[in-house]
Amino acid sequence: MRRDLRCEEMVNHEKYPIDEMANPKRHAIIDQIRSELAMDGCAVIRNFFSDQGLSVLQNESITRQPQAYYSKKKMCNVYLGNGDEDQPSDHPRNIFIPRTNGFVTADLFDESTCSRRFYYWEPLKRFLADCLGKEALFIYDDPVSNMIVNVGKPGQQFNWHFDTNEFTITMLLKPALSGGHFEYVPNLRTPSDECYDDVKKVLEGDRTNVKRLELNAGDLQFFLGRFSIHQVTENTGDEDRLLLIMSFTEKPGVIGSMARVKDLYGKVTEAHYLAEKKPVRSDGLVD
Repeated sequence: MRRDLRCEEMVNHEKYPIDEMANPKRHAIIDQIRSELAMDGCAVIRNFFSDQGLSVLQNESITRQPQAYYSKKKMCNVYLGNGDEDQPSDHPRNIFIPRTNGFVTADLFDESTCSRRFYYWEPLKRFLADCLGKEALFIYDDPVSNMIVNVGKPGQQFNWHFDTNEFTITMLLKPALSGGHFEYVPNLRTPSDECYDDVKKVLEGDRTNVKRLELNAGDLQFFLGRFSIHQVTENTGDEDRLLLIMSFTEKPGVIGSMARVKDLYGKVTEAHYLAEKKPVRSDGLVD
């Protein structure tokens, strides 16, 4: 297995020449993604990776999987933070639900890995920005969680939650044999409104607006998870589910809150202590 794959070799380049700015295929993909994102903040490019690319990404994640961190805190609210004593017990910030999945953190992927090189590949970032209709995207500056692998063992799940960063790009490396479904409610909150009543309805079991996305190994998903609540249902199969997550922001310098990062990933760095003094966010929402 080649570890020296060029980034363009990792992509199913015949179908998705994302580094060729003038290629009509690239323009068509961008139009497709923009149309899907405009509908509900979610879009998928099927079979995005080449066979070699998918294989090396899988191998890098599997070899690091024994180092995955599983939080001791198993009950979380949708903001993956603390409750609010000033609010009633049935307020969304005080409703805690199970979360049992683990994470392989970004610091475990050094600069020689294909995963990390692909995350920092400028043509990828330019392509993603074009798909999202943004002048530029920035690497999520969190050194622990900007590029992670979500590990879902049999019986594990990732509860309903919102993301800290505006844009998340995920690549399904290995699906669950059953269960492990990605579900979401599009645009449940806005940059200026937490929409707590609507969040509470979802937590109480209202599935009126819940969408389920079927994904296969090698699919790339765009998701605006800052505003759309989402979850991964219980893995009811007998093999692990592996999802590579790459996060980007509209502003430079965005780093996850120290409490959230420590809880989810088991570690923080000096960067988190510094960012806690003056956090960078594009809105005033609860993380």
